[in-house]
Amino acid sequence: MDILHLVDRLEELFNESRPIPFTNNVVVDEDRMLDLIDQMRVAIPEQVKEAQKLISERDRTLAQAKEEAQRTIKMAREKSEGLIERDSLVESAHTRADEIKEQATLEAEAMKREADEYILQTLTNMEIEMEGVLSQVRNGIRALQHQYGFVDAPEATPMNSDGPLPGGD
Repeated sequence: MDILHLVDRLEELFNESRPIPFTNNVVVDEDRMLDLIDQMRVAIPEQVKEAQKLISERDRTLAQAKEEAQRTIKMAREKSEGLIERDSLVESAHTRADEIKEQATLEAEAMKREADEYILQTLTNMEIEMEGVLSQVRNGIRALQHQYGFVDAPEATPMNSDGPLPGGD
């Protein structure tokens, strides 16, 4: 399920909750909120898999660009070897081969740069979305802790497969 849809549902849950008079607190359906949090935990790894898929796609594109550059270089060499009949033709062939190699290198670098920019933009957008979700979950936890008098209780430290998340307040 899309993480943004789950965030919308979490927001809807808070909007539907009954306010506690004379406070900024609301009474939240705990089962619904915990169910949404569980669904978010499932959806986030899917988003990470999508990012890994983009990285694999970039690597495949780079490999294709490198292969094409090598083919172009090979063709340039073969062409230059075929033109070695006269000195002027040899010089011309070397010049052309160098131009082709340089062009192939520039094209490969441009393709790599474009792929990297696309992945960076996608990962940056994903990071922003995930930070927003995490902020909303933390706000919900704080609201519930405050509502039930758990203000002095130590907060749980969010964990991922690599250990605590950075900034896990």
